[in-house]
Amino acid sequence: MKNKRQIIKTLKRLWFFLAVSFTIWLVYSYQSHGVSSSYLESNDKISVEDSENYFLFEPKLAYQKVFIFYPGAMVDPKAYVPLCRKISENGIKVYLIKMPWRLASKGYEIPKQLDLFADKNKEYILAGHSQGGKMAAQFVKENPDLIDRLILIGTTHPRDISLADSKIPILKIFGSDDGVADEETILKNKSKLPITTKFIKIEGANHAQFGYYGFQFGDNSARISRDQQQAETLKNIIDFINH
Repeated sequence: MKNKRQIIKTLKRLWFFLAVSFTIWLVYSYQSHGVSSSYLESNDKISVEDSENYFLFEPKLAYQKVFIFYPGAMVDPKAYVPLCRKISENGIKVYLIKMPWRLASKGYEIPKQLDLFADKNKEYILAGHSQGGKMAAQFVKENPDLIDRLILIGTTHPRDISLADSKIPILKIFGSDDGVADEETILKNKSKLPITTKFIKIEGANHAQFGYYGFQFGDNSARISRDQQQAETLKNIIDFINH
C-alpha cells in the first residue's frame, strides 16, 4: 500500500512538471519572433500607435479603406505586425487588435466597443488568423451591416455558424501544409460560406508562418520560407481588397 501511494505521488509530481513545462513552451512558442522594431516606428508615410487595445498603422495621406485584424488564440499580436504594416503601406488604415489574455473569443467586440466604424464613408475589411478568423466570422454574423469584406486566414471556420447568406465579398486563404487548419476540413465547411467566396491555397504554407512566431502544436513543417508565405498572403489580400 505504501509503495502504491508513493507511485501515485510520484506520478502526480511528474504530471505537474510536464504540465508546467508544456505551458512554458507554449508561451514561448507563441511569442513573436523575428519582428524588427522598425515595423513599429513611424515615418513620413505611416503613423504608428501602440495602445492598450491595438497597434494602429495609419497612412499620412488620404485613405478610403480600414483593415481590422484579429490574431490567433494565444499568439502574441506583435507576430502579425509585419503583415499589418505592409498592408498599411498600400494606403490602408490598419488596426491590429490586442485580445484580452490573447483569446480572440474574449475581445472580438473591441472594434465595436471602441467605435472604430464611426466613419460611414470608409470601407471596412475584417480579417483574422486561426481562432481570430473564427471570431471575425462571428462578428460578421452578429453585425452584418458593419463589415464590407471578410478575410479568413488559416482557419477551418466558420464551422459552428453559417455565413452562406452573407452578401459581402469573402476571401479564404489557407496553406497546403497547415496541420492545424487542414485543407480537408476547410473544404468540408465550404457550404458555411457564400458560393462567391474566393478560396486561395498557398502551396507549401503551414499554419504558424501566417504570423511571426514559433512552431505551433499540431502544425506541419512548411515547404516554403516564411518570407514567401507572407508575401503571397499579402499579395492575395491586397488583390482582394482592391477588386
